[in-house]
Amino acid sequence: MATKTTQQQVAVTPPKMERAEFRIIGVAPYVQARFSGKAMQAMAQKMLAGQQARKGKAREPRDFESDYREAMHVSQEGWVGIPASAFRNALISACRLVGFRMTLAKLSIFIEADGFDAVDGIPLVKIEGEPEMMQMAVRNATGVADIRVRPMWRQWACTLRIIYDAEQFSLQDVTNLLARVGMQVGIGEGRPDSRESTGLGWGLFSIQ
Repeated sequence: MATKTTQQQVAVTPPKMERAEFRIIGVAPYVQARFSGKAMQAMAQKMLAGQQARKGKAREPRDFESDYREAMHVSQEGWVGIPASAFRNALISACRLVGFRMTLAKLSIFIEADGFDAVDGIPLVKIEGEPEMMQMAVRNATGVADIRVRPMWRQWACTLRIIYDAEQFSLQDVTNLLARVGMQVGIGEGRPDSRESTGLGWGLFSIQ
């Protein structure tokens, strides 16, 4: 007796990923605020100490130079970088400006890393330029005044490599989206798209 065979139709197409390289130049200062390995270690020790954490412990003097260095993302090779996620999140956020679904953008656009953070392995994009120490008076969540020390790059540049789904974005789409990030969203501390404020106008750039 003959048997009938059926052939299943393929409905899922293979991913069509493209890669584009951009040279970006900062048009406003870039400020970085890494949660330092030193701070994480201090928190872990406090948690392990439990109730005895505060008893009879002398307060150590503030080391501003250490705070400045610890606020940088340093790669395994020793250069300083910007988290690749800063650019990716900014590109996804910029989709709101043009009515593109952010849920699709999350699956369609990525940043190729130049290296990885020596402390926690965060993917990094190498930044070009010389940082300087910046001190800023702020208020903590409790309302107590504090001084934050951060590295600031007044002049900076990056070579950014973007991987994107060509069935969702064209090269011109990606270029225009990145241009909107540079002019309207920004990256780093004080960017216009800051979660907690309207920013300070930092972290903006142009495509060269």
